Amino acid sequence: MASPPLSQVARPDLRVQIGRLTLSNPVTVASGTFGYGLEYSPFYDPARLGAIFLKGLTLEDRAGNPPQRLVETPSGLINAIGLQNVGYRRFLDEKLPALAALPGAIVANICGESVEEYVELAERLSAYPRIDALELNISCPNVKRGCIQFGSDPRQTEEVTRAVVAVTDRPVIVKLSPNVTSIPAMARAVEAGGAAAVSLVNTFVAMAIDVKTRRPRLANVTGGLSGPAIRPIAVRMVWEAYQAVKIPIIGMGGISTTADALEFFIAGASAISVGTANFVQPTAPVEILDGLEAYLRQAALGSIAELVGSLRIDPA
Repeated sequence: MASPPLSQVARPDLRVQIGRLTLSNPVTVASGTFGYGLEYSPFYDPARLGAIFLKGLTLEDRAGNPPQRLVETPSGLINAIGLQNVGYRRFLDEKLPALAALPGAIVANICGESVEEYVELAERLSAYPRIDALELNISCPNVKRGCIQFGSDPRQTEEVTRAVVAVTDRPVIVKLSPNVTSIPAMARAVEAGGAAAVSLVNTFVAMAIDVKTRRPRLANVTGGLSGPAIRPIAVRMVWEAYQAVKIPIIGMGGISTTADALEFFIAGASAISVGTANFVQPTAPVEILDGLEAYLRQAALGSIAELVGSLRIDPA
């Protein structure tokens, strides 16, 4: 008997739960690659996304690192932007009002140089209903102070997580650095601190050299490597984290296609973020979303949850 056409197969349930926040689907866009939420609207309706992770915010505005700040590499991109942003005050005045009409989830990405700065940002942003969740950036590898120092030590990771969770009623997501000895240890620290979810991975510390001048190609000397080059490592880290914690994982790192995204779900991610691919193919997130739904229908899976952590490993 022939299988019914996909158009007649029940639509799979794509919803994802992050604490008390329900995402309409598991496809999101990574902080720093999607601006302040509306820059990609000429290409598609951002409301189709499960969530938009906004460009990283600090208490004061930041000019970022001097140029050169971007260098292309084979299958990747090294950036040393240095958290350039308008600061939370201008964000509230100039950027947040434009997001009011979007029905999808909005996640503010915050970074500080101390626990107190993270707490202050969390408290101030939590006063605005349009901010649906907070992502703690404790893993940016191209700023001189803050961020990475918290993301490289499990005790400090748990401390900053717990401090922010205590002052907000929004789900707290913690973004992990891959530049650590043990991803499972860092993920467990996030869970112990009370976070609703963990996102991983951020960029890998990298550098590029101009062989003619024998000088670094980045003014900051080093930067963060993203793109397809890091995907197999990111998938492995998601799989390791999935075995270590019970909270949802938002996987990222070189996702460009539906097949890329599926690897992360099978490894244990409950949702995924598209990052560098936005610069190459602006419509990549919605193409991945369409492809994901088609895959679930073809596989006769009723929900995205059935795919999460479904990796099959033959016994030794």
